[in-house]
Amino acid sequence: MSDQGLKIGKYSFRSRLIVGTGKYPSFEIMRAAHEASGADLVTVAVRRVDLNDKSKQSLLGWIDPAKYKLLPNTAACFTAEDAIRTAHLAKAAGVSDLIKLEVIGDEKTLMPDTEALLIATRALVKEGFTVMPYTNDDLVAAKKLEQAGAACVMPLAAPIGSGQGILNPLNIRLIIEAVQIPVIVDAGVGTASDAAIAMELGADGVLMNTGIAGAQDPVAMARAMRLAVEAGRTAFLAGRIPKKPYASASSPSIGLLEPRAAAAQKV
Repeated sequence: MSDQGLKIGKYSFRSRLIVGTGKYPSFEIMRAAHEASGADLVTVAVRRVDLNDKSKQSLLGWIDPAKYKLLPNTAACFTAEDAIRTAHLAKAAGVSDLIKLEVIGDEKTLMPDTEALLIATRALVKEGFTVMPYTNDDLVAAKKLEQAGAACVMPLAAPIGSGQGILNPLNIRLIIEAVQIPVIVDAGVGTASDAAIAMELGADGVLMNTGIAGAQDPVAMARAMRLAVEAGRTAFLAGRIPKKPYASASSPSIGLLEPRAAAAQKV
């Protein structure tokens, strides 16, 4: 049972946990949580951060580039054109050709617009981006994104920031079975058991922000998420026992002595 880590396009990462940078009480707590998470890929919203400002007054000044690779994202984009333009801003700042692609279709639920997402994915892949699209837990959409050249697919577990966990585990499992690229569960993870379930289903990784940043103790929760991802992955590789409708004795019956014989042996 071996595990080579998470591979996305040409990039390889030791950790299968990807963390965010928003909603932390302070930059100091964010940095400590990142360290506790064991993650080596950290996502940041391009439209909410000055990517050229690396001072201690800026969020990026608290992320050590020697420890973490930045994953710019197109959060708050509602059209394919906006998402493409935002990806260009990240590339122009010299951050990376990696891009977490988000195109939101509904302002209230923050559900992805899969049609616009496909348009933006095709365009950015042609330009040489390593595209990581955030999408619905939709098997057909995942297959189309793979065909469009996405480096992975990132189906939601539940609405962004809701903390509801994996609402449709069957959908996630079907996506994992259907595509050949990595599947990273994104959005809605609220606690460690949610992360473990995602990994036990066979997901290649989990991305989370609010579940850690919004916890009463973000640093402790980051540590818990790290352990959950590692445990879930190990359990998946180990192969769980099948579920059965009836009991099955833990001890084998072969070789058992009758009660009288067992008592005689003790005398």
